[in-house]
Amino acid sequence: MYRVRGGSYRYGRGFGSRGEAAMPYYRVVGEVPRKRHVQFRRPDGGLYAEELMGEEGFSSDSSLLYHRYAPTAIVKSEGVEEAPDGSDLVPNHPLQPRAYRTQDLPAGGDLVRGRQVLFGNEDVRLSFVAGDGVGDLYRNSTGAEVVYVQEGAARFESAFGVLEVGSGDYVVVPTGTVHRWVPRGPVRALVIEGRGHIRPPRRYLSQYGQFLEHAPYSERDLRGPGEPLLVEGDHVPVLVRNRGGLSRLTYRHHPFDVVGWDGYLYPYAFNIGDFEPIVKRTHAPPPVHQTFEGPNFVICSFCPRPLDFHDEAVPIPYNHHNVDSDEMMFYVGGDYSARRGSGIGIGSVSLHPSGFTHGPQPGAVEAVVEAVRQGHDRTTETAVMIDTFRPLRLGPAARRCEDPEYAWTWARAAG
Repeated sequence: MYRVRGGSYRYGRGFGSRGEAAMPYYRVVGEVPRKRHVQFRRPDGGLYAEELMGEEGFSSDSSLLYHRYAPTAIVKSEGVEEAPDGSDLVPNHPLQPRAYRTQDLPAGGDLVRGRQVLFGNEDVRLSFVAGDGVGDLYRNSTGAEVVYVQEGAARFESAFGVLEVGSGDYVVVPTGTVHRWVPRGPVRALVIEGRGHIRPPRRYLSQYGQFLEHAPYSERDLRGPGEPLLVEGDHVPVLVRNRGGLSRLTYRHHPFDVVGWDGYLYPYAFNIGDFEPIVKRTHAPPPVHQTFEGPNFVICSFCPRPLDFHDEAVPIPYNHHNVDSDEMMFYVGGDYSARRGSGIGIGSVSLHPSGFTHGPQPGAVEAVVEAVRQGHDRTTETAVMIDTFRPLRLGPAARRCEDPEYAWTWARAAG
């Protein structure tokens, strides 16, 4: 619906340009007025309340939301005590490669308070959660989150609308988004909490923010909210995390009262199965798998793809020592030929730190070369990798599910 004077317009989504952009493209959901910052009235004649949600002051992406009620009206604020799980991090000392079995971690709780911290540093916290509970409304104001759904399905509700998500989905939640998770049964997920914004890599985007032709995914692969989510309620508690800790703010009205919004900043989902692998005649390094970037870390997707096709290619990762980064790999599907014999399986996590040269297990190179000779021409593995540029410290959950024999598997297999 569109009216030139005193009216509004409604449509699903559109495209626009941007400079240093965080989100993939411009979107309009619900009803918004023709001009920004003009009077926009409710059916009863009162004014809707504007909320500009933006990054980096007023210098980066934002969205403009229109609330039925004032988004500033709180009636109570309380500090919330937390278990030490998130701060009890210890160095990887003595230095060694490590592996973990998330399958052995306990299930329970919701997808926010049930997070079990595996690793962390000054830039990012990595947790595993296996929960089926409906949690409180939540706002993380320390940074953006990416939640990778390993198994299960959930309804992601936010002030921007609803996303239905399931196995293989990355759910990108911008800093400060009020949301909650409603599982459709048990959900297993890896949670990546940044201390800043998480975005598509800039090299995939034009100067105006459009995905370029060489990018391994495009705007069509991204799912954003399609319509407003309107919920009535008063005295609604919201858990808010900032750098001072966790608080509970009680709002006079339910935060899900947005009748419309537009902009570049909103939650969205991207399924790992829509990532288009980049292949070469010989083995390509991990940057070809990069999916998102955060402050001092990257997120990569390893997906089924054709094997390297040079006649004499060694179609398996070579030994490598990334002197500036720690590498964490979460194995979520398929067959990991490079790790055969190491104890790695579905649900495992490996941590290969700077200061250690890592690579395929002994015998894996010869086995893959022979498999190619026999006609095997593609990989089946799926994995999520996080490379950090500051060392990862070990969290309580990692210490509870570690495979203590992993570090020695290269030497034992080599005889």
